[in-house]
This record gives sequence, structure tokens and C-alpha cells, in this order.
Amino acid sequence: MAVWDTLGRPDPTPWLLEAGEPAAAWVALTELLDVPEDDSRAIAARDDVLAEPDTRALLDALPDWAVDNGVTGHDKPLLATNLLDLLGDMGVRAEDDPRIGRLLDQMLEHADADGRFEMCACERGSDVSRWGALLCDTHAIADVLGRFGRVDDPRVLRALATAEADLVETAQGLAWPCRPASGSSWRGPGRALDICPQTTLEGLRAFSRLSAARRPSVLPRVIHTSLGVWRGRGEHKPYMFGHGRQFKTAKWPVTWYGAYEVADVLGGYPEVLSGTGAGDGDVTALAEIAACLLAYNVAADGRVTPQSAFKGFEAHSFGQKKAPSPFATARVWAVLKRVEYLAPRIAAVDVLSLGSSKGGNGTPQPPKVGPR
Repeated sequence: MAVWDTLGRPDPTPWLLEAGEPAAAWVALTELLDVPEDDSRAIAARDDVLAEPDTRALLDALPDWAVDNGVTGHDKPLLATNLLDLLGDMGVRAEDDPRIGRLLDQMLEHADADGRFEMCACERGSDVSRWGALLCDTHAIADVLGRFGRVDDPRVLRALATAEADLVETAQGLAWPCRPASGSSWRGPGRALDICPQTTLEGLRAFSRLSAARRPSVLPRVIHTSLGVWRGRGEHKPYMFGHGRQFKTAKWPVTWYGAYEVADVLGGYPEVLSGTGAGDGDVTALAEIAACLLAYNVAADGRVTPQSAFKGFEAHSFGQKKAPSPFATARVWAVLKRVEYLAPRIAAVDVLSLGSSKGGNGTPQPPKVGPR
């Protein structure tokens, strides 16, 4: 049974294939219908993606990594790592445009003495650009390098080995905290001994680019800690990381810790979260998060109308909030399909009974299902 059948929604794929949006069609074919990427239908859809003016505009926005391009904030969609992730979600590959390869090469050239990848930016309170490696920099860079075919580059493997060594016992368990940038005392906000949910999710996503056999044996513990942030949301909220409406409702293009990203990343670890070895608490937590993704984003007709979007993407269907977006619909269903082994448990979740961490008191946040 298809995941949408189990979750009580109509099959979205006929609409996605007929909507006239190449990226949505490509996702529907390759991720929802499991059509091989070398199938003529998938090839045609990808060709259409690359011919789209909106795709070319995104490629034109790729920065020169060797200089500070003024994009600050790891949630900003025009940050190079986020922009590459968006292009990857649309089906774009490294060989499709020389600017992608150039950017990846530049990323590989900048690392600190321990191999953490660096970003050039101004520290808070300064107008001087410098290279530095926050963990949320190196993890995101290693991830896009792996996604675009550089996972076996020795510099990527060294960065991943250092990332494993950077794991610490936080107040919540084994995870990555906010660590000061190389050569600096500045680090991100939050308690020094707390998990950083975003950095930890980025680290797990970077390691997901490796085959299951090549992943560090400690990652199940890190996944347990990551899901523990959700399980313990009523008692403890890491600074800036709540679990209310903003967590449950995707902001497009998706760049930050939330139900979409958690289900997307952890859906890449079926060897940990499916089968007899999976901890029931972790499986329950992921099913609840996926249920929130469904309830807060997918209407009764199976389509997603963006409820929040970054400015500057109005030319894309996911950049407006007035009509269902084929691409947003395709991407949400692609994430839900990654955890389809949990579909019966997801369907059984009563999202209205789930508390959030808003105010730290676990008050339920009733969802508004579908478009407003």
C-alpha cells in the first residue's frame, strides 16, 4: 500500500505529473514512483528542470565561496549550502553547471588545521570578514559535498572523522553542541553544554551520505539524543529550538530544524529506526514528528499550500502562500515516503494530544490542516 493510502490522502502523483512544474514531476517520478533516474521519463523531466528560467536564476545566485558574499545566518536560503540543497532537491547535479563544480572545489580548499570546513563571514559585532569553522558550517559543507558526489574526497572524509571526534556528552546525551569557530571565542547562542539541534541534524545528514556500513557506530546514540529533544520538549527547550507551529509548519525553501528536516534526515537511517533493534521511544518520536508534518502541511486533497515562505522566491510555486505548490507537495511526500515503514504508526497519532515546548510547558498547539 502506498504511503498516502495509509495516511488517508489521495494519490498526489497524477496532479504532480500534470501540473507543468518540472522539478515536481522529477521528484514524483524518482522519489514517489521509484522510476529509475535513467528512465526516459525521468531524463525528460530533469532536462525540463534545467531548461527552466527559474532554475537558471538559482544557478546564477551561486556565490564565489572565496569571498564573503554578505549572506549571514545559517537559515538563509541564499547561503551557498542551502542553495545547493534546494537545487539538489530539484534534481540538479554537479555536472549540470560548471559553477557548481567550481563552488564545490572552493569549499574543499578551505578547512582549519583539524579538517573542519570553513566559511568566510563577519563575526557578530564585527565588520571584518574572516574564515572560521563553526560546526554548523563544516557539517553543512560536508553534507553538500557528499550530496554532489565528493563524499570520497579525502578532505571530506577527514572532515567527517573530525566531526565524529567533535561529539560530546551534552546535557541531553551524545551530540554536537555550539562550538566556537576556529581561532575564535565566538559561538552560537544557547547553553554551552546543551545539544545544538540544528548542528546535530546537519551532522547526521552529512554522515547519511555514506553507506550504512561506513557510518560511525556511535550514530544511533546521536539519533537517540536528537529525538530526545522532541521527547523532552515539555521539560527542556534548547535556546531558539521550540516545537510549536514553526517547528511543525515548513517554511519554504526549507533550511532549518523542524518536522520536515528531522523526518527527512532521520529517514535516511532506516537501519537504526526500523526493525527489532529500534528503540520504541525513538520510533514513537519520529512517528509523532512525521504526523505533525502531515497534519500541519498536507491538506485533505493531498496537496501542500505553503503557509510560510522566504521573500525572494515568489517566482517559484513554493514561494507563495495562495495556492497549492506542486514542488512543496512533492517534497513533503518524498519525506513522508522515507519513513513509510512507520506509516501505520504515523496514521495512529493524535496530533491534537501532542504538547509543544512553547513556553516550556508542553501546551498543545492545535494544527490548522491544509491551506488557509
